Amino acid sequence: MYTPDQLNDQLIDLAFSEDIGDGDHTTLCCIPEDATGQSRLLIKETGILAGVRVAKEIFRRFDPTMQVETLLDDGARVRPGDVAMVVSGKIRSLLQTERLMLNVMQRMSGIATMTAVYADRLKGTKTRVLDTRKTTPGMRMLEKEAVKIGGGVNHRIGLFDMILLKDNHVDFCGGIAQALDRCAAYQKEKGLQLKVEIEVRNFEEIKQVLAHGGADRIMLDNFNVADTRKAVDMIDGRFEIESSGGITLETIRDYAECGVDFVSVGALTHSVKGLDMSFKAV
Repeated sequence: MYTPDQLNDQLIDLAFSEDIGDGDHTTLCCIPEDATGQSRLLIKETGILAGVRVAKEIFRRFDPTMQVETLLDDGARVRPGDVAMVVSGKIRSLLQTERLMLNVMQRMSGIATMTAVYADRLKGTKTRVLDTRKTTPGMRMLEKEAVKIGGGVNHRIGLFDMILLKDNHVDFCGGIAQALDRCAAYQKEKGLQLKVEIEVRNFEEIKQVLAHGGADRIMLDNFNVADTRKAVDMIDGRFEIESSGGITLETIRDYAECGVDFVSVGALTHSVKGLDMSFKAV
């Protein structure tokens, strides 16, 4: 299994490969090899800045001689006209790294901005907003980093760092008890101690989990607000509780006030608009 840094390095290398190919012929034909200059990252929209750390790694990986002056850090609240960084070095390098850096920073800043909006709706409650696995293939580590920058919590990175028994797992196993039994046996056999979450669709399934145990968190799938409140009372603090399914910015506060610990929102990553910014020559 690759580390997050190794995955990010692979993503950067692949992105340069698909963008530059056998050479940036536009830049190579008109910019002398030894020409140097500066570009600045100009913010053009209000939001939360994210991706500064990754941008610096992009510049370093492409051309270690590039110098980055960071004026704003990840998590900063930005407005149009703010300058996030100034980068100095070979003009060829500035031009060839521009698009990848902007693609990453715009995407990450859009996710951080969206997450902050949801997190702000939860202020004063104990509930935290969670991301999901509905991420851009190859960019999951960066997108989940952006969620954290925006004030959210990572649910799980992938299929390897937590056990989440969803409705299909339960149905294929033959029921709640059977799924939890197989989970416990598997963890014992493999010497694992992964956190276990199980999805429930109705009050009867909640009762089965309460009777069986063997989980750390219960996910209430597509429960309405009234049923969520009843479910929280039934569980009575014995398990962590996550609400999931169709929850919007307009309804997330209602679910939080039911007393759930987490609300998962796929929209944090799967349909986010990038934050507008540009990389302009000084």
